[in-house]
Amino acid sequence: MAVSIMTGQRVSMKEPVCLIENDSHGKLRVVRSALEILDQIDQHVVVVSVVGLYRTGKSYLMNKLAGERKGFALGATIQSKTKGIWMWCVPHPEKRDHTLVLLDTEGLGDVEKGDEKNDNWIFSLAVLLSSTLVYNSMGTIDNNALEKLHYVTELTEHIKVKSNQRDGEESSEYLRYFPSFVWTVRDFTLTLEVDGRPITANEYLENALKLKTGQSAKVQQYNLPRSCLRNYFSPRWCFVFERPASGDKMRRMEELTDADLEPAFVEQAKEFCDHVFNEAKTKTLKQGLKVTGRLLGNLAETYVSAIRSGQIPCLDNAVLALSQIENSSAIERARAHYQKGMADWVAYPTETQEELSEVHAVMEKEAVAIFINNSFKDEDQKYQLELMKVLQEEYEKICERNYKESQKSCESKIECIFAPLEEKIRDGSYMTPGGYKEYCNDLKLATSEYRSEGGRGVKGEEVLKEYLGRKASIGEAILSADQSLTEAEQRAEAEQARREASERENRAMEEQLVVQERLRADQQRTYEENVNQLMERMERDSRNAIAEHDRVLQARLKEQSDLLQQGFDDKASQMQREIDALKDAKAQEVENRPSFISKALDTVGTAATMFLPGIFPKIGGIALKLFSKLF
Repeated sequence: MAVSIMTGQRVSMKEPVCLIENDSHGKLRVVRSALEILDQIDQHVVVVSVVGLYRTGKSYLMNKLAGERKGFALGATIQSKTKGIWMWCVPHPEKRDHTLVLLDTEGLGDVEKGDEKNDNWIFSLAVLLSSTLVYNSMGTIDNNALEKLHYVTELTEHIKVKSNQRDGEESSEYLRYFPSFVWTVRDFTLTLEVDGRPITANEYLENALKLKTGQSAKVQQYNLPRSCLRNYFSPRWCFVFERPASGDKMRRMEELTDADLEPAFVEQAKEFCDHVFNEAKTKTLKQGLKVTGRLLGNLAETYVSAIRSGQIPCLDNAVLALSQIENSSAIERARAHYQKGMADWVAYPTETQEELSEVHAVMEKEAVAIFINNSFKDEDQKYQLELMKVLQEEYEKICERNYKESQKSCESKIECIFAPLEEKIRDGSYMTPGGYKEYCNDLKLATSEYRSEGGRGVKGEEVLKEYLGRKASIGEAILSADQSLTEAEQRAEAEQARREASERENRAMEEQLVVQERLRADQQRTYEENVNQLMERMERDSRNAIAEHDRVLQARLKEQSDLLQQGFDDKASQMQREIDALKDAKAQEVENRPSFISKALDTVGTAATMFLPGIFPKIGGIALKLFSKLF
């Protein structure tokens, strides 16, 4: 299996791999090596799944989307070639910051397998994992074709949105999660027209999904798959394909180029691929949360684990479980990025605390962004507060190391620069008449040279003060022994020595005050950076939630309009309650947004003072200032 990692964690696979298979006991399981590939994809993903009856040419379409003739097995016999769900991750040809994930599923209705239950789970997993679901069939979209798509009528038996879901909210809730739908019709020989009027392939599909009036069992059976498609999947598209080549050539599809195929089929295949590349959306979860490759792998594992344990996958439960995994992982990824950045950019000791602070600010901002972009459903900002604490602890460790490295550097410089003075002390050169003045001059010259040296770091004055403090008794001894000085002169020199010691004390204190003030400013900036990015994320989440409400609402309004046009006044009236509920939910989202954001700010501000004491006096003002920018 050839997998190459490209810039920005884009994964390009040379060939497909199996993502979900049946184990020796017939139970579904996720293939570990496929999860490892997805785990490397930090980009958002567009996930296209293809489903359909076995031996209908599903794999050919997926190979076209991958830009390859070979990849997903085609086969030329009546045996199904694809078993389980196979995955192919390729760079998205239009969205440079996305990866296109292609999922080719086991053919439904395989007579060799004869496992209806397994087919239902394969279909359900394709729906759960994709952002666009392609249903591939042969011939025409007639009642027989729709009856073969009975899997869609059983989705609610295999997928739950909420653990306490009410029947009345079924359609709209599924619509939030389910992918867009594309029906591809192969070997299509009909003319696209109704009553002599040309129609599009999309109109052909919608015409086939029209309901019949009546209450008989036969009518209800006829309407069921159509109602499910109309209620659960929006938007919907259709593409029709002529037969690609003669029977002899069909057996050699992997060997053929476009020149060997019917021109009309080649053009139709291109239109289909262009549609997928431009219209297939990023895979999202509820409220517009965009899915990365790593999150897609975790989703697959969560859903399959539920199926293996005999449970029905619940979408809300899956999101909650994944949020705990992803949020913890987001903290660790942010910490690792911060640690690496600081290790790469900090040269110890830094000349000033400000120099260290500037690197810290850049790396902290990037780390917070990594967390924000990879976390979701962070109730009460629990995980973001943990991140703030983690990064503060990391910074404190780095500051401590910077202090120690500064001390070592200063001590080394003092040892070198003051070496001649130490030698004179040892051989008694200063214990002579006039020796004290010579000692003071040498001390002054060495101190001046030391202060002119770079690379001392943030403890330059502190270490000098401590060193010269230890020399005070020696200076006093030399002063007492200097017979050239009168008693009054000795008192004056002693007073001068005390003034110089006091000056060094003040310089050391000022040096440390600058460091402490910088650290307090760092804490303030940490709080502001976290609040800024949190508010941007909450505002983005709110916009996504409202956009999701609008998308679902528009889909239900269109369905209601179609029902009215087709004479189903009762069904349209029943749908009004669902539409009203959607409008109320959107209004509540808008109404609650300010108080929700305000509560989050209070939570972060109050909790942050536990490990960022420097921000306490300013929390309210900053929160108010940031809050007023949005409202």
